[in-house]
Amino acid sequence: MQVLFFAQLRELLGCESIELSAQAVSVAGDVVPALVAECPQWAEVLQGKAWLMSVNQTMAKANTAIKVGDEVALFPPVTGG
Repeated sequence: MQVLFFAQLRELLGCESIELSAQAVSVAGDVVPALVAECPQWAEVLQGKAWLMSVNQTMAKANTAIKVGDEVALFPPVTGG
């Protein structure tokens, strides 16, 4: 699966996207731990933060199912005013 990074997260990781094995992930809540397992240097940036996530361009919750071929995006919370 393709994982895309947006806004500040892209800058902090120095990366626009990464291919992640879909076998390591069954729900959206598994994505961050799988990314940290793949790239341990990202742990400080990714863990303990409230990143928003979408699966196939639809906002996702931690229990949203993910399958092979899905596109997952992570981005910081957005505020408006």
